[in-house]
Amino acid sequence: MTLTDIRHDLHAHPGVSGDEQYAHDLIVRQLALYHPDKVCTHVGGYGVVAVWGKEPSHPTIAIRGDIDALPIGHRCGHDGHTTILLQLAEYIAQRGIPSGRNVLLIFQPEEETGMGAQKIIDAQILQQYNIRAIYGLHNLPGFPLGTVVLNRHTFSAASTGIVFRLTGRETHASTPEKGINPGMAVAEIIQQVSRMNSLQNVSDEAFRQATLICVRLGEEAFGTSAGSADVMFTLRAFTNGSMEHFLSDTVVTVTTIAARHHLQLHHTLVEPFRATENNSLSVEHIEEVCGCRSRYVLTPFRWSEDFANYLLHYPGAMFGIGAGEKHAELHHPDYDFPDELIPLAAQVFYNIVNDNKI
Repeated sequence: MTLTDIRHDLHAHPGVSGDEQYAHDLIVRQLALYHPDKVCTHVGGYGVVAVWGKEPSHPTIAIRGDIDALPIGHRCGHDGHTTILLQLAEYIAQRGIPSGRNVLLIFQPEEETGMGAQKIIDAQILQQYNIRAIYGLHNLPGFPLGTVVLNRHTFSAASTGIVFRLTGRETHASTPEKGINPGMAVAEIIQQVSRMNSLQNVSDEAFRQATLICVRLGEEAFGTSAGSADVMFTLRAFTNGSMEHFLSDTVVTVTTIAARHHLQLHHTLVEPFRATENNSLSVEHIEEVCGCRSRYVLTPFRWSEDFANYLLHYPGAMFGIGAGEKHAELHHPDYDFPDELIPLAAQVFYNIVNDNKI
């Protein structure tokens, strides 16, 4: 089975976050052909960490690829990312790595829910090695095929879902004045939070985006005045610091409105992602090994990536690789990972791990 066949096999057997056993088992079988010095299985669930090098204290480069799918299948390219790391493993087996160095290949589950990277970290395998840098990529439709896309600062945004639960008091619909209906508060919350957006011609620190996701108010009971409501937003910002301020300001705004309407309030965060804040030296290193194939973008991507969790602990960088200017967008029903990217991206990673400057 060729690596392209493997990518197609993964595509035909998608495993959503937390259910990646098929990918896990395939990865372990394929890695056996490349003779790593160590393979750690079921890391943080269905993660796999392959190690080349026997002395943990030696300088170590870590490369991460995500392996989970969306509920609609592999429509984000993680099947391709997985295969890129397997191609890289083959290159390492064939060509070797510099002496006195370790290389870790991290096949990470549960990226789509933002939980996988932290589970890998919590497994305490990475901490056993002298990791000098960690790298990851994401394929990018809309850019020329094979172009390496860089950002010296934030590559992708911080985001979090937030659910505000408003509780008043139901009453008969004929006497609404005897209850506490959260309807007017909901309308005010939507207006006030939406006004906090700052999207155009602003710095990375000033960017804020609040997207209304869902509103649930009362029940379909026409004799009852509503007594509770849920209002849900997704918040985005381009730095971790600005995200903390945005989240705080949003909670204060909604708390003030709820209090004015005599409502109880509870809020919950859902799938929080940190901003992927790159190390500038790591980005420059990618540029050096890629040469003319690289280009910089000035604005971070608005989507989020849990690769950010690794960058809270280790220097490193996430970069993009173009999937084609006319390629279907990520998460689109027509999206499929371009097989031509597998050797191109694996070669970029091999150049990184084989560079004696690290």
